[in-house]
Amino acid sequence: MAKDTSKKRKREAAPQSTTTKHEEEVDTTKPTAVFQATQGRPYTVSVALPGSIVANAQTHDLKTTIIGTIARALAVFCVDEIIIFDDGNSQTKARNDHFDPRKQQLMAQDEENGYTAFSNPSDFFYHVLSYLETPPYLRRTLFPYHPNLRTAGALPSLDMPHHLRAEEWLHYREGVTLEQQPQGHEQGQKKRAKGSDVQKGEGPQETLVNAGLSQPVKVDTAIPPNTRVTLRFNETGPTEQPTASAISPDAPREEGGYYWGFAPRLASSLSTVFTESPFPGGYDYSIGTSERGIPLQHLLSPPSSSDGRDDEDEPRPLVPKWQHLLIVFGGVAGLEVALQNDKELKGKVSQASEMFDAWVNLVQGQGSRTIRTEEAVWIGLMGLKGFVDANATK
Repeated sequence: MAKDTSKKRKREAAPQSTTTKHEEEVDTTKPTAVFQATQGRPYTVSVALPGSIVANAQTHDLKTTIIGTIARALAVFCVDEIIIFDDGNSQTKARNDHFDPRKQQLMAQDEENGYTAFSNPSDFFYHVLSYLETPPYLRRTLFPYHPNLRTAGALPSLDMPHHLRAEEWLHYREGVTLEQQPQGHEQGQKKRAKGSDVQKGEGPQETLVNAGLSQPVKVDTAIPPNTRVTLRFNETGPTEQPTASAISPDAPREEGGYYWGFAPRLASSLSTVFTESPFPGGYDYSIGTSERGIPLQHLLSPPSSSDGRDDEDEPRPLVPKWQHLLIVFGGVAGLEVALQNDKELKGKVSQASEMFDAWVNLVQGQGSRTIRTEEAVWIGLMGLKGFVDANATK
């Protein structure tokens, strides 16, 4: 019987493959989808979710997993702000181990230490999201051990552009200020601390910052210890003694076009999602999601006439160029319940759809009776990606 030499022939033929020098040097063991900044990005994308979606999960691990799933979606689709709001539909203290006195006692002890997964799900949501957004090399300093975070370290990494390794170089970097002062400035700092002996212009105040590099970074500004700062390096490449300036967290996005993570925010109600916006003038375009909204494709395609109606006489919103986009997802009972439980909106708004510029159904003809919020976030951000990208070209 003839010996099969097909595998041998394939190995021998490999060196004859016509590949370019560049292709041969590609390291296929590393991810290739590295974020590439092109130009500064002035606009932002914000997402709002109710904390009740965490309250509905029965165990600590399930709650943490839901948050990790949502955090991954926020990172993948470059969301800049995440708002956790109270829709008045959280059933706190709901536990599946209520019949076990020992577990009840342990849970009570945890809550005395600040554990909020059951007593305050929105706070728990915010805490875990803040931890995940922080670069790994800063977490030990900024997040001491806390029962809310006991399993957060096992969640999949977000690996965002500002989660840099020590050997990676970027013009921007996140850091945390150190108590240690730059060499030669200890005495001057002590004099300044006294107050009466200090004269303006006596010398520059400097701070050392841990930015995940082999050496601390010197910043020419006095900043309190254990403060998270965004840095812009003065050097154009790696150096043994790097120096930098403390800048706004928005600068990497606005100047360099880098996606620089998401900023978590807590809101006490649906109305405060809008009224407490950190942007001057608030959000200039908002999208609410509901199974009773218009099909998503109607938002993505322009109307066929100037009055915003297509051939089937269905309204299609005329979307202007926006600066700050807000996408709001509801919980198990939808955004309608959040409206009913909002004291500021009672008697002022009759339909939840009236609060938004667009009221959108993400999935028409869904096979399941419900779409979980963590699923809706992925579906919605994927469906709206073209909508967001098109705004940059308007």
